[in-house]
Amino acid sequence: MRYQRCRMLFKDDFEKLQNAKILLLGVGGVGSFCLDCLYRSGVKDITIVDFDIYDITNQNRQIGSENVGEIKVEVLSKLYPGVKAIHAKIDKEWIENFDFSKYDLVLDAIDDVKAKVEIAKKVSNKLISSTGSARKCDPTKLQSASIWKTYGDPFAKKIRYELKKAGFKGDFTALFSPEPTLCKEKGSFVGVTGSFGLALCSEAVKRILKK
Repeated sequence: MRYQRCRMLFKDDFEKLQNAKILLLGVGGVGSFCLDCLYRSGVKDITIVDFDIYDITNQNRQIGSENVGEIKVEVLSKLYPGVKAIHAKIDKEWIENFDFSKYDLVLDAIDDVKAKVEIAKKVSNKLISSTGSARKCDPTKLQSASIWKTYGDPFAKKIRYELKKAGFKGDFTALFSPEPTLCKEKGSFVGVTGSFGLALCSEAVKRILKK
C-alpha cells in the first residue's frame, strides 16, 4: 500500500492529510522539496504557483531542474500527477485577486519581500513562511518561530521591517536560520534549501494533524 508507512505513523489522523487543501507559493529550491514531501506524505489536494522557467543555475538545488528552459509548475505537475499548477507571477495584483479561501494552509516559499508582505496581510491566519535559505550550509541551525521572534537572518529582518512599515499587526509561523551568511552572492546549498522545504512541509503536516 502506497501510504502504509505514513498510516502507521499518523494512524487515524492520516485522513486529515488526505483531505487537506494546500496552496504552495513558489517551487524553487525550498518549494520543490516541500512539494515532494507533501506529495509523499499523502496530501492529495496541492496547488502550486510559480512564474519561473528552469535555468541551468537551478540544478544545484531544485527538483525538476534538469528540464532547462521549461516552465517549473508544468514540469512538476507531470512529476507529481494530480498536483494543480498555476503559472502566474505572484505580485500584489495577483495576491489581491486570488481566492485563498478554499485552502486550509498557504505555504510561502517565494523570495520577493513585497509579495511576502502582501500574502501575510491577506492570509496570515493560515500562513507558514520560509525566510532566507541561501548563503548557508548548516541545516541543523534551522528554526521555526513567530515571524516577530526570528533573528540572525538579514532576509527575515527585511520582512519584519516591511511588515511594520505596512502596519501589519498579525502573526504567522516562519522558518529561519540564524547561521551567519558565508558569502555576499546568492550562493546556495541543497542541504539547507532542501531542509527548509522539508521543514515547511513538516510544519504544515503538524498544523493539519492538530485540526
